Formats: sequence, C-alpha cells, structure tokens
Amino acid sequence: MTGGARPSTLYYVANARMYSGVPAAAAAWTELFDWLARESGIALDVIDHAFPLPLSDLWARRDLGAAFMCGFPFMLAADRPRPVAAPVPFGALYGGMPVYATRLVVRADSRFRSLEDTFGGRLGFTVPDSHSGYNALRHHLLPHYRQRGANLYRESVGPLTTPGRVIRALLDDEIDVGPLDSYALDLMLRHDPLLDSQIRIVATTDLAPIPFLVAAGGCPDDVIAALQTALWGFAAAPACASLRERLCLDAFAAVDLASYELTLRWDAEARAAGYAQPG
Repeated sequence: MTGGARPSTLYYVANARMYSGVPAAAAAWTELFDWLARESGIALDVIDHAFPLPLSDLWARRDLGAAFMCGFPFMLAADRPRPVAAPVPFGALYGGMPVYATRLVVRADSRFRSLEDTFGGRLGFTVPDSHSGYNALRHHLLPHYRQRGANLYRESVGPLTTPGRVIRALLDDEIDVGPLDSYALDLMLRHDPLLDSQIRIVATTDLAPIPFLVAAGGCPDDVIAALQTALWGFAAAPACASLRERLCLDAFAAVDLASYELTLRWDAEARAAGYAQPG
C-alpha cells in the first residue's frame, strides 16, 4: 500500500473516503496513491477511515499527506490543512475544470418528475458542514423558499453523512429526494451498473469548486512540492491510463483558494434569508 520513498522521509497517510463509495473506486484510489508514492518519493500509507469515524479527525491528523476535504469545512476551519491538488473530473458537466455540482436524485420508480414534485415530501441531507450535501442543496432551494415564504418539505432527514447512505435512504423509502456529490455519483455509476436503474436525477445545482487533496498543516514544503509535481503529471502518464478511466478523472489542478469563497457566500445568503437548514 506504499511506494518507494526517500530513506529519510517519514510515512504520511492517504485516504479517499469521500470518493470511495463503492469497493472498485476505493481500490482505484489505493492504486493512485501507490503510484503517487512511487512518483513523488513520498511514502504514503493508505488508511481506512470509514463511516462512522468523523472526517474532521482525518483532516486533523498531523501525519496527513493526501486526503480529500470539502471546500466548505476548509473555509470554515480555524486551523486549516495545506492544499495539495484538486481533481478535474471528466465529462461535459465539468468543462475541464476542478469543479462539481450536486445532483438531486429520487428513486427511479417514484412518481416525481421534477424537483418541485418532491416539495411537501421528505428531503435528505448529509451533514451541515458539507457543501454538496447541505450548502449547495440549500442554495438551490433558496429561491423556492423565498417564493413560498416557508419550508418546502414536511421533513428533513439527516445527517445521512455519506452519498451511499443517501442512496440507501432513497431505496429504503426513508426520503423522497436527496443530494449527491456529482463526482461521487459518477464513480458509483461507473462501478455499480445496477445503480443507474434504481435512481433518477431531477435537478442539478450550480457548479462550485470541488473537494481537494490536503496535507497536514505542518507538512513540509518539499513534501507538498513533490506530491504536486507528481500529480501534475497524472494526466499524461501512460501508466495511469486505466486509472484515469476507472476514476472518471482527467487531471489534477492547482487549488485556487479564492474560488472557495463562493461556499461562504452561499452560506451567508441562505442564513440572511432565515433558511439555515434545507427543508
């Protein structure tokens, strides 16, 4: 699970829980981290940090080398980890940029044909510090909330925490509609062919900057630089052709922290309207 490292280098941990919703995707991320360790010379130990362990504990690790973090909690954090690189998913939605959206999904066999059809029902959400599963969801619903002057759903169900648990709540008829990180959904659809027949997208939010890989706040500059140099080569590396396809991923890009101010603006706008929780 680790690559060849410089003899003097400590081991750093790596994790892709946010985008490991199915086993095949998790295995592909492990392969990527192994490749990254070899190419960078930084020893990476791929660790499990599965639900119900809080992601905040992962992000706070002092030995963190590469783990995905949502931009919203990053911007809210008092002690931020160090940005490493942002993924660029492939597909028309993303336009070759390190962005993503929230897909609002229902059961495929439900009567709902539009998002508006779900109003008055049961809305799922992930956690309050999630952008895709809470902040972007609330932003998308805000115009409808303003128009009605009241909540749109009879019940808000959560925290469901993970995309997988949102899908399970849909299929178990615990919610009528739920939010899914578009890139996480891409990976689940790529590796779980049955899923496409079980759920249906009824709306897509505006684009926002995507969750990115971070390292510990105290991670040395040379370690960050080595990881970045390797990741900039991912898009053209012949050895990564299969990984690019299995990870639905074109490249890695530099993290533009200023773009993540959008997550705070959306949060402030909803709170100013009195719409603190989506529902």
